[in-house]
Amino acid sequence: MGKIILTGDRPTGRLHVGHYVGSLKRRVELQNSGEYDEVFIMIADAQALTDNADNPEKVRQNIIEVALDYLACGLDPKKSTLFIQSQVPELCELSFYYMNLVTVSRLQRNPTVKSEIQMRNFEASIPVGFFTYPISQAADITAFKATTVPVGEDQMPMLEQTREIVHKFNTVYGETLTMPEILLPDNKACLRLPGTDGKAKMSKSLGNCIYLSDSEADVKKKIMSMFTDPNHLRVEDPGQVEGNPVFIYLDAFCRDEHFAKYLPDYQNLDELKAHYTRGGLGDVKVKKFLNAVLQEELEPIRQRRKEWEKKIPEVYEILEAGSKKAEAVAAETLADVKRSMKINYFEDKELIAEQAKRFMEGEH
Repeated sequence: MGKIILTGDRPTGRLHVGHYVGSLKRRVELQNSGEYDEVFIMIADAQALTDNADNPEKVRQNIIEVALDYLACGLDPKKSTLFIQSQVPELCELSFYYMNLVTVSRLQRNPTVKSEIQMRNFEASIPVGFFTYPISQAADITAFKATTVPVGEDQMPMLEQTREIVHKFNTVYGETLTMPEILLPDNKACLRLPGTDGKAKMSKSLGNCIYLSDSEADVKKKIMSMFTDPNHLRVEDPGQVEGNPVFIYLDAFCRDEHFAKYLPDYQNLDELKAHYTRGGLGDVKVKKFLNAVLQEELEPIRQRRKEWEKKIPEVYEILEAGSKKAEAVAAETLADVKRSMKINYFEDKELIAEQAKRFMEGEH
């Protein structure tokens, strides 16, 4: 069996640098590695509607934003299949069958579901679709026989739920579904990039993001206003590096060669951290360095996005072609699932012949 990737994003807004270091950059590397037979990248609009059902226009408008960010980052439709979740109806049917393999109490224990429910204030009134989205994710992953799912650390409980569903299905109905493995970012700082306000998670809803499509001026403004060590009031004061968003971003983005180019007083990040920790290094200087590093990373992405923005009809054609290919693949998996569950009545010629014989012989 080949090596297959499935991953994606909800189209609830433009993608930010947290998405980039958490999975997007890695997706491009994996796509170009030549190690994978298929790479499926999904725009999860159906999943986005589970908590945006009253605002479908928001989801509709952000399909193109996410697609542009994908293409700008280097995802290549010749190497990866970019598709829209809702255009693959087989995923809904798979979700329906998998629901019989998961209990309500198990969904309630899912840490990702619990935290997302709290963040959206859904405690008193949880939409059923949102509550069951780990099952939908299992359908997405298994439909394409994904062997590898590159995601951030916060999605580990979701993949574990998928693995449980795969195990249960294969135990009950026979070996049918492929068991996926999670692939986390290599750089620990990329596991979860904090918001610019110092909150644990960069989130579109919290307004603490640096977007991949932000202008150079917007990126600089956001970096220069970033939360740092609240006790580092004067340049000479010792500073705290651990938990400091500016240094976490540097952990994620900067390399030794950036120092020679933008901050030659230091050879590497360890030297910069040591100076900040003992005092005598101001936040402004560190932020200016981060800005230089991040602008270098984002400028090619911005330029590619501007080019794709001139070809919007072509972007939709890419998504349509990808969705048709994805549906064909998912249809094969659904057929396997229905065969294993013995609900493939009309193609089971043995069943038809057996039933005809039974009734002819009066055994009913």
